Amino acid sequence: MTRPWRRRHLGTEADRATFRTLHTASLASPALREGLTRTSAERSIRHLHDLLGGPALALTDTATTLAWHGTGQHHEEQCPGLAVATVERGRTRMFDREELPCDVSGCPVRSAIVSPLVVEERVIGTLQVFPAYATAGLARAADEVAQWVSSQLELAELDASRNRLMEAEVRALRAQISPHFIYNSLGAIASFVRTDPDRARDLLLEFADFTRYSFRRHGEYTTLAEELRSVERYLLLEQARFGDRLQVTLRIAPEVLPVAVPFLCIQPLVENAVRHGLETAERGGHIRIVARDQGQECVIEVEDDGTGEDPDVVRRALAGDAALDSTGLGNVDGRLRNAFGDDFGLAVETAPGAGTKVVVRVPKFAPGVHA
Repeated sequence: MTRPWRRRHLGTEADRATFRTLHTASLASPALREGLTRTSAERSIRHLHDLLGGPALALTDTATTLAWHGTGQHHEEQCPGLAVATVERGRTRMFDREELPCDVSGCPVRSAIVSPLVVEERVIGTLQVFPAYATAGLARAADEVAQWVSSQLELAELDASRNRLMEAEVRALRAQISPHFIYNSLGAIASFVRTDPDRARDLLLEFADFTRYSFRRHGEYTTLAEELRSVERYLLLEQARFGDRLQVTLRIAPEVLPVAVPFLCIQPLVENAVRHGLETAERGGHIRIVARDQGQECVIEVEDDGTGEDPDVVRRALAGDAALDSTGLGNVDGRLRNAFGDDFGLAVETAPGAGTKVVVRVPKFAPGVHA
């Protein structure tokens, strides 16, 4: 009774072969998702060789060999020529023994099947299989594997493009924030140099820590704790400028402090609250920052009781209207959506004379998001 059950449980030989193929492909995938480089080729080629079999397999860019796996390595010097010939045609090609001259007795490499690797309709390299005999079935298999490799490389290119976009957005945000903030902060510090030098020194240290965090170059994500620490430094400097006109309340749940958030995603919202909510109000105002645990999510609220804003203007700012003087609202909204999906953009509640409340929701855990 046990043996038949186990056979059914493990599946047919075809099922097991399918599992082995998918498992082997999954082993090659992480390296290929880093792009087509010598390092990624060397890490993935053994698994690709397992998929196609034969005496040997090679990966090239359009002109040089990146990696070789198997026997007959003296044929490696022929790979660039095979790559160039295949790139010119733009499709899978088969080469026979006459096109692979060899003086080594008993060499198992007698033919080659070369398939192009294509990313965004551009050939960036080749997959080269070296069997004893080239068959139509193996050519189809090589072409299918090359298409799968191409899809992994295309995902790598998308990841790289996304990272470049995120870096550009952060650079744009820094450029937008820094002139306004630096001018006002240094002006506030200068006002205390003679009257209260100790406070001027403390503020200068806070300013140094704030700018060190804001202009750091590593990591597109940080912890909520670090982001809020930077916000506190920002508010200390603004309180030095506004005095009693700026009142601040922070209510932070300790359990959400380790949550990963996009770098510089809270401070721009607080700066908007100061600039657009309180700066023009004679009586000043109050800013409330709340971060709370809500099941699988962390909810952060930045609220002011200032002058408020026309909802249509806010919609334009979230859409990235460059004509508006809104510090990073659309930038932050876009980065949150890129990181966590469209369900996690900014929610803004405002009206003229009614203040503004901005709500940020982030998942406590998200694939690929690490501080």
